[in-house]
Amino acid sequence: MTAAQRWNFGDIYDAMGEAVDAAAPCLIQGDRVLTWGDYTRRTNNLARVLRERGIESGDKVGFYLRNHPAYMEMLGACFKGRFTHVNVNYRYVDEELHYIFDNSDSKVVLYGEEFAEHVAALKPRLPKVALWLEISDDGSVALDGSESFEALAESGNGAPLGIERSPDDMLFIYTGGTTGMPKGVMWGLEDLWFAGAAGATPATDMLPPATLEAHAANVRKAGGGSRMMPCCPLMHGTGLLTSMACLAGGGSLVLLEKPSFDPVECLEAVQRWQVNGLAIVGDAFAKPLQRALEEASGRYELASLVSIISSGVMWSMEVKRGLLEQHPGMVLTDSFGASEAVGFGRSDTTVDGTVETARFVIGEHCKVFTEDGREVQPGDPEPGFIARTGAIPKGYYKDLEKTAKTFPTIDGVRYSMPGDWCRVEADGSLILLGRGSVCINTAGEKVYPEEVEEVLKQHPDVEDALVVGVPDEKWGQMVTAVVQLQPGAALDEDALKVHARKHLAGYKTPKRILDKANLGRASNGKADYKGITAFAKAELGLA
Repeated sequence: MTAAQRWNFGDIYDAMGEAVDAAAPCLIQGDRVLTWGDYTRRTNNLARVLRERGIESGDKVGFYLRNHPAYMEMLGACFKGRFTHVNVNYRYVDEELHYIFDNSDSKVVLYGEEFAEHVAALKPRLPKVALWLEISDDGSVALDGSESFEALAESGNGAPLGIERSPDDMLFIYTGGTTGMPKGVMWGLEDLWFAGAAGATPATDMLPPATLEAHAANVRKAGGGSRMMPCCPLMHGTGLLTSMACLAGGGSLVLLEKPSFDPVECLEAVQRWQVNGLAIVGDAFAKPLQRALEEASGRYELASLVSIISSGVMWSMEVKRGLLEQHPGMVLTDSFGASEAVGFGRSDTTVDGTVETARFVIGEHCKVFTEDGREVQPGDPEPGFIARTGAIPKGYYKDLEKTAKTFPTIDGVRYSMPGDWCRVEADGSLILLGRGSVCINTAGEKVYPEEVEEVLKQHPDVEDALVVGVPDEKWGQMVTAVVQLQPGAALDEDALKVHARKHLAGYKTPKRILDKANLGRASNGKADYKGITAFAKAELGLA
């Protein structure tokens, strides 16, 4: 190899299969442990079988399952066989599921047996799907016309495919966003590697060297990589990309068994399997972890746990401090990114220093632009959209109009600009204000929901909060908060307004505050602003 090495995760995973001890754990869930030898053999088998069945390079594979070893096995098979991963939100109803499979042109669908009823309803409507693979505990198949994932994974001698792969082989991440139908973000595998989403080497905590041989040598010398647990779903970017990175560094993944995040299960698994890092999505995961640690202080042996990384939503400074009080030996990393770009910024918090919520060190390939394309300089009072150049996606699948809007060319340079508003401080750091599509325009002033939500969540009676704009004759949009209260607390709207006004300008303070037993966040912690807006309008008689 030369310095002009081109990167593909199929080649990387092949190399890790040779560099890491075949008996070392690769995928762990409950009592089941798949070694690196198992992983290499089974992913090779799957890739070969699919190609023999007529699945060609670039064909799409839909992943319709919860966190399960089969997810990462089929992902490895996609990389090795040159197929394209398509994530599917398992919370979708049949019409949404049909849209994803049809829009993505999926040729293969991998699904968990718990979703067999939905698959049975979808099959007649999806003639482009050539192969349905079912995952079950005993390897059986519930639906006629489907095949056993387990049988295919065990069919063959596990030999490498020996095919030439391209750095432009792709991985799709379908993102729901806040408006319209989900869009498939098209990532080239080499772009993902260099974007930093999967380019870090857990075995050495360094960016990868220039060649695959050197990378493999580093992993071999280190005796393998780190042990990581994605607490969030693999179907979403945070869980998927951190898991890809872990295996790309010769590490092992520990997957939780319960369908919803259980902090006690998580902490017990950290202790049992000596997990080094967790991947979470903001306070929706961090708060339960903090409470579990406080309720059982000293119960868990967590010396192995040295890092938690979060991406996607706000991670409050108060919660970070609470976690570090219980387990000081960690670095808490808040990564600012999106499905459309990785590496906008990051902030690291340790016991030696805390960073205010939503403040980030800007990524080296990033700039901030106003709506009319002017670059925002440090200290400028005008906010703008964060943008990244370099290793970015190719666009949205089958959506040229949205691709042109999100991936504009400014002064001859192509950027990814998903729509996150930021302010650039005098020292060059970023203050994340929020996603433009949910920005509230009240009497001509912009209000970013996340800023107001973080203030409300600091009140002791508030477990969670979401802020939306509802139609109003006087203000155009009225800032309205919907809060999920702590157990036993009662809504005191006036007290919460007083609390908010101490920290926010008057126009940012909610005019109304409603309560709801559950705010309905997705399994990855993302907010359902559409649903909350509908709830608020109904409660206020505006529906």
